Amino acid sequence: MKPLLPGATLGVLGGGQLGRMFAQAAQRLGYTTVVLEPEPNAPAAQVSPSPIVSAYDDASGLAELAKRAQAVTTEFENVPAAALKQLAAHVPVRPQADAVAIAQDRRREKAHFTACQVPLAPYAVIASEADLAAVSPTLLPGILKTARLGYDGKGQRRVAHAGELAAAWAALGPAPCVLEQLLPLDFECSVIVARGADGQAVHLPVQRNLHREGILALTEVGPGAVPEALSEALVAAAHTVAQGLDYVGVLCVEFFVLRDGRWVVNEIAPRPHNSGHYSMDACDVSQFDLQVRTLAGLPLTAPRLHSAAVMLNLLGDLWFAQGETAQTPPWADVLALPGAHLHLYGKHEARRGRKMGHLNFTAPTLAAARAQAQTAARLLGMAPF
Repeated sequence: MKPLLPGATLGVLGGGQLGRMFAQAAQRLGYTTVVLEPEPNAPAAQVSPSPIVSAYDDASGLAELAKRAQAVTTEFENVPAAALKQLAAHVPVRPQADAVAIAQDRRREKAHFTACQVPLAPYAVIASEADLAAVSPTLLPGILKTARLGYDGKGQRRVAHAGELAAAWAALGPAPCVLEQLLPLDFECSVIVARGADGQAVHLPVQRNLHREGILALTEVGPGAVPEALSEALVAAAHTVAQGLDYVGVLCVEFFVLRDGRWVVNEIAPRPHNSGHYSMDACDVSQFDLQVRTLAGLPLTAPRLHSAAVMLNLLGDLWFAQGETAQTPPWADVLALPGAHLHLYGKHEARRGRKMGHLNFTAPTLAAARAQAQTAARLLGMAPF
């Protein structure tokens, strides 16, 4: 397709914070945006004129989106793949439905990793009592994950032995699941790749991540965050995964780094990712800029990291740090810290575990960014890191 130049209308399925930041990036370039989202006051709907308030699989809503937008993207992986196929009959859709469908099902996802010859943890698919009985003891202890709809630690159980595995599978449905062998984890990383329809691809720097209770808590980027040889290997693997999908759009590939230095791929997210939010302040091209470019067919330029950065994920728990009544965190004190960049998502009700925003710290060195982030964590009542 010919590039869609500023002035065109770009559509997004999903009204959450990722859609909001995509719309803001598109608008900075001069595009009009239209959001399809069931909630009328969702974060993305607040910043995009005349949102389409509709279910993601509503035929009339999708028809209206295809009428108003010249190309469409998605902001979260659980948009029905069938809706993307319906839209693709009328307008370009990035990422394509087939790639999203693979990311929505851990069984297909792992089969894709195997086909790409990218290392992954030993696993077994459990979809029946027979599958359960056939599980090799070598996979225990392990982590049982639902094949579909799990995210941020949801739909997962740690299991130490066969009895716990059977109970966990029964508790999760029983639904089709994937059992992964529990490996000796050292730390977690992710790589964000942007790939155009012409096959051109660029990536953000390798990100080092810390999760708590299955939810991303912190990301660090900069010299010293990840060894150079490891970074090169993970970047190559991420590009292989994207190329194998013939992917168009922004893709996050998550990895586990083991204590013996080996690494395995964990999962993919067919969208911008929490771990890439630092790029809004630490890079000359953010992950949302890349999403706009891949959707519009604009040239991709390799992002340049101009500052070391630490990103803190801000959950609704911070609003309850002083008790059971929600109180606004001390943002003025936080913003007094050098290098602080606060991004709140426009969610009007704080709830425990809800992603309310993120806080980036940029500095000439990773140590300096980390020091300011640690001070902010103390001010906010967050657990130290």
